[in-house]
Amino acid sequence: MNCYLLIDFGSTYTKLTAVDIENEEILATAKDITTIENDIMVGFNNAYKKLEEKLEGKEINFIKKLACSSAAGGLKMVAIGLVPELTAEAAKRAALGAGARVLNVYSYDLTSKEIEEIKNSNLDIILLAGGTDGGNKDCIIHNANMLAESGIKKPIVVAGNKVAVDTVEKILKNANLFYKLTDNVMPKLNVLNVEPAREEIRKIFMEKIVEAKGMKNAEGFINGILMPTPAAVLKAARVLSEGSDKEEGLGDLVVVDIGGATTDVHSLADGEPSKAGVTLRGLQEPFAKRTVEGDLGMRYSAVALWEAATTRKIQKYLNDKTIDVEANCRYRSENIRMVPTTEEEIKFDEAMAKTATEIALERHVGVLETLYTPCGVIYSQEGKDLLEDKYLIGTGGVLVHSEHPAEILKAGTFDATNPTSLKPKHPKYLMDKTYILSAMGLLSEEDPDKAVRIMKKYLVNVD
Repeated sequence: MNCYLLIDFGSTYTKLTAVDIENEEILATAKDITTIENDIMVGFNNAYKKLEEKLEGKEINFIKKLACSSAAGGLKMVAIGLVPELTAEAAKRAALGAGARVLNVYSYDLTSKEIEEIKNSNLDIILLAGGTDGGNKDCIIHNANMLAESGIKKPIVVAGNKVAVDTVEKILKNANLFYKLTDNVMPKLNVLNVEPAREEIRKIFMEKIVEAKGMKNAEGFINGILMPTPAAVLKAARVLSEGSDKEEGLGDLVVVDIGGATTDVHSLADGEPSKAGVTLRGLQEPFAKRTVEGDLGMRYSAVALWEAATTRKIQKYLNDKTIDVEANCRYRSENIRMVPTTEEEIKFDEAMAKTATEIALERHVGVLETLYTPCGVIYSQEGKDLLEDKYLIGTGGVLVHSEHPAEILKAGTFDATNPTSLKPKHPKYLMDKTYILSAMGLLSEEDPDKAVRIMKKYLVNVD
């Protein structure tokens, strides 16, 4: 039978998914530790042997082998803009939507100290923005000069004021820097245009970053590494939400991905006010939005989670004040491969997961503010209103292995004690039990109709 092999070279595990493309069925999945330190194909081959054992007796013909990757730290970027709340924030959102981990965001004119920080950071791509079209052009030109003089030899995506682009291009070309020009991430005040920059970042990731991370050994076996893993998850969520040519989507949805180092939230919704009389303020929100919380992780960032949440918040989910929250979090950060086995360990992991979900959703969604004016009370919204989102989808190890995943996801829903936080009120809960979201993001590049149908079939209702 004709099949696709869909591969995720993850930061911890390399995950393989074999899909019967004709019958639209997942035949088997397998995973093994990612071996980026020496040869990434060692971990792949270990996972592939497990997959072959599960497929024994079946005539398999892999007609396509597609991959995404977050190995070796994934895609790491810095974003540079003009005003922190405007073009710098727009650049950050473009980078996050492309599947990057944003190491830092810089605004206004770069200083010598900031240039040194950029040079010393282990980044892959620089996103250079600044100024609306026809607006301030001095800042982006100054920053292009600073980058050119610094000797930084990293790819630069230019996505700023179109009036300054010719000058910026001349500066970067004269410095023999690799750069790509694309549309302004904020052509008008508070208006986002992040998709062209995201696509340019993805192309550079495919062409240059994969090679730089020593993944050349994989190229002889696969058809190509198409995108960073987070971008594949966002792609899957988007096609599931919007649908495809032949398949209807599910509508507005949120995906929560709880990992060892971060908790990622993807929302697919326009986020317009769900109640009459509410005015929008601030930066326009992208339909497909991704946020990454680097201080909300189950292992690498366990101590940071405790610091961000406080002991009391984690104890709220434990219902046990005798447990030493700090000690448990420190133990997990020092033993990142720890797998909970006792009832107490499982209970603590789930309390951490609920805490991460609550805080991550709170940071992702919009906020409603009550303003008192001479004409009476008015309501103002900044960010996305996700109150009426239909689905909340969970993925990540702690959710997949939990016997009560809906309880973890419920921690990210609307709370009457915090009514200004516009989190989903009554979503249906779905689980990615077989880690198929990144795989379906890859498949949707080739056949979105099949990707939507397979997700509808394999995402498990856990209400």
